Amino acid sequence: MEQHRTSSPQPRQRPQAPLSPQGTLAEGPAVIPVPVRPPRQVPPIVPLLRRLPNPRLTGLGAGLFGAAVMLALGSLNQLILGGSAVVYGLLFLPVSALTALWVREADLVTAPITVPISFAVGIVPISGGSGGFGGQAMAVVTALAVHAGWLYGGTLIAGVITCVRKVRVMMGRRSRRGRPDGAGGPGGGPARRR
Repeated sequence: MEQHRTSSPQPRQRPQAPLSPQGTLAEGPAVIPVPVRPPRQVPPIVPLLRRLPNPRLTGLGAGLFGAAVMLALGSLNQLILGGSAVVYGLLFLPVSALTALWVREADLVTAPITVPISFAVGIVPISGGSGGFGGQAMAVVTALAVHAGWLYGGTLIAGVITCVRKVRVMMGRRSRRGRPDGAGGPGGGPARRR
């Protein structure tokens, strides 16, 4: 007795055309060039920056973040270094940048406003006032006037970062508007909003 095959026959696959040495696909008389791109080199700092936290703070949250960090840094500065204004100013600059980087896109305008307030809150421990509330208030005002360069520098950093972020947001919106049917993402789906 013969046994019949029960499996279905496999479809025949067409042979692929061989690649020529130049990286082109040769099919009969026509030659179609295939672009060969070298892998894109990424600077070594990019993976490090991607590992950093990327929170999105509201305007109020950014103000509270900046004020709390500057108050803590000012207090530590007073305890460890005796209230060094240069160290406090140098620490204020990265806090200004982080505040501007971490604020939400909807609240970008608040970063250059909350940064000077954070500077004023943090300078209270190192201002060195005495004699009650009036003496302390006068010491803070004097410290703000004397160290206005650091204050302006941090505010300028926050302002530049928020301006650059705002321009990027506007350009992203413009490019999404220019695509037909809102096809912004890969595969023709709607663009992901950042």
